[in-house]
Amino acid sequence: MKCFKLSFVFLVVAQLSVALFVPESNGIAARGRNGKNGGNNNQNGGNNNQNGGNNNQTGGNNNQNGGNNNQTGGNNNGGNGGNNPQTSTTLDPSVIQNINGSGLAAGESNSLVSPNNFINFCVGKTITNGLQVQGGSCNPTPMGDIPSVNNMPSVKFANPPNGGNVDANTAFTVVMNIQGMQTGVFTNADNTYFAAPQQLNGGGQVIGHNHVVIEAIDSLASTQPTNPRVFAFFKGLNDAAANGQLTADVTKGLPAGTYRMSSITTAANHQAVLVPVAQRGTCDDSVYFTVGGNNSTSGSNNDNNGGNNNNGGGNSTTSGGNNNNNGGNNSTTSGGNNNNGGNNNNNKGGRKGGRNGRRYERRFFTWQ
Repeated sequence: MKCFKLSFVFLVVAQLSVALFVPESNGIAARGRNGKNGGNNNQNGGNNNQNGGNNNQTGGNNNQNGGNNNQTGGNNNGGNGGNNPQTSTTLDPSVIQNINGSGLAAGESNSLVSPNNFINFCVGKTITNGLQVQGGSCNPTPMGDIPSVNNMPSVKFANPPNGGNVDANTAFTVVMNIQGMQTGVFTNADNTYFAAPQQLNGGGQVIGHNHVVIEAIDSLASTQPTNPRVFAFFKGLNDAAANGQLTADVTKGLPAGTYRMSSITTAANHQAVLVPVAQRGTCDDSVYFTVGGNNSTSGSNNDNNGGNNNNGGGNSTTSGGNNNNNGGNNSTTSGGNNNNGGNNNNNKGGRKGGRNGRRYERRFFTWQ
């Protein structure tokens, strides 16, 4: 019993010693808080890890950016064709031209040259963009396929013939002979004008169509350039040629006068046809004819005779007129034989004299 009491006393004394020598702020409670702080530190460490996680996410974002870059690269590759160069927005190195503009001959001019095929030539300018821009524009579309010298288009009018005559205000049909191209192909001129390159068919011929335009002129001897904005008749020949011929009906005819009729041969997107060489015959045709003359297209001998009547008083003038109109009426040579050969090739000049110097009044009409 005495031992138990002594043990109890020693225990009370030990507890009082602890209470006296260890302050509360540094005691067990404080250590408990330190443990919490340590926990907090661990939490901070956790936060740090989270920050590190965020950094990893950032790194992930960087990887995503890298992914985006790869996607961009993918687009470039796709542009470079995704293996399809026709959908690319970049220039394929295989088509870059190597133009040497040196070595000019006398009278030649320097040419522009470009290391990138002029792909940015139209920067800062009004783009054609498939429209008929009347104020002018810049077309970035390349020229396209060019045929061989054996596939250059050629046309020739059959009716009205050169130097012929048709009745005034009476319907007639224009007939054009054509060879060397695939006709009847045309795109919407309102929104695809000049919008695609010239193309060739399997036979190497230009794919496109033709047009006919008729302009009023002062006389067969006129040397005055016409105004391209003014014409009496215009029509696109959008049908495919039949037996090598294209036709256009002038349903209302034309008023009496003198006219020039021309062809305009184009690719599918309405640009003038391109051919491979500079020295060549023209791909288009022009003829001159009258409307409302004394005779039909089969002949104009009355006009020639009228011209012959003027020979007595103005041979030099008549001859000059005839020289300016070579071959006007070869088909009516018989009507001009009395003109000492002056009208064999130049019945047009006789025609002028037969009208006693009267010129047709120039009239302007809209297309039909």
